[in-house]
Amino acid sequence: MDLPPGIAYFFDTVSARFLSPGSQYSLTSLLAALVLAAAFIALRRHRRNRRIRIRTIARALFPRRIVQSPSNSADFGYLFFNTFVYGLTFGWAVLSYQLVTNGIIGGLVAAFGPVQPAALPEVAVRATVTVILFLAYELGYWFNHYLSHRVGFLWEFHKVHHSATVLTPVTSIRVHPVYMVIFANILAISAAIASGLANYAFGDTTYQYALSETNIILVLFIYTYVHFQHSELWMPLRGLVGHIVMSPAHHQVHHSTDPAHFNKNMGSCLAIWDWAFGTLYVPGKKREKLTFGADSDPRNVHTFMGEFILPFVRAFAQLRGLFRRLTARPAAVSRQTSA
Repeated sequence: MDLPPGIAYFFDTVSARFLSPGSQYSLTSLLAALVLAAAFIALRRHRRNRRIRIRTIARALFPRRIVQSPSNSADFGYLFFNTFVYGLTFGWAVLSYQLVTNGIIGGLVAAFGPVQPAALPEVAVRATVTVILFLAYELGYWFNHYLSHRVGFLWEFHKVHHSATVLTPVTSIRVHPVYMVIFANILAISAAIASGLANYAFGDTTYQYALSETNIILVLFIYTYVHFQHSELWMPLRGLVGHIVMSPAHHQVHHSTDPAHFNKNMGSCLAIWDWAFGTLYVPGKKREKLTFGADSDPRNVHTFMGEFILPFVRAFAQLRGLFRRLTARPAAVSRQTSA
């Protein structure tokens, strides 16, 4: 039976978000996170010689102060809203991905000539491309995140994510639509450059190992601990591992209101780009006392006005201030010259 286009779009979108195995919000990945979190809490209680009860674990997994928080309610509002605008932003990203990939390959062929296919087993080529594209995803994620913290105009849209005062797995989708568009296209361009270079190097179009079109390495991270990054379970990784992998504690520090933690830990799954570019903060074994929530107007935080409309107003003010500074600079120079 053919469904009306609107209803078909609704079911297709919901299916892609919650039933696709490669989706970050797939029910299977959320269930895996729930089981792992319960096991982590039980193990921690066992090490402290405390009784392990299902009720106690349930309270630890769903504390009332978080479940009933206005911040948590706002997160679910963003989950509903962004589920249906995601398809549009992803469509723009795919266009840029295809365009840049083809442009890179075409430019390299024009400059250096065609390359013969590499005499390597297919599994080796695909595995290499899979790693390259995952690293490119991580670099694009870091770069977008860095710009979102350092450029005032972009920060006004990204600050919506940091306005969350409690962290849950749903907080990861608490993002402004403008941020989504920029984020999706930066990731697409980063992956497209890597794909074009890799495909030219191997002399043939080679596809990554993926699950539901999601890089298989990223899927492994999603099913192990990515959901814990937006939680309040303290799971640190230290030493060399803490310089390579972005643990949940790393990202919780990123959301901290402590100025010592500002603009730290910009990566997604890996900490290597933060390590390379000097933005890494490795948390200790002992839980740090953290509070969350960007400096926002308390009257409008967690509301449609504060989280959707006002970022446009503040971003425009940032652009206007920048324009004034740029236009005032020549006048200052001319006065100094005449003096």
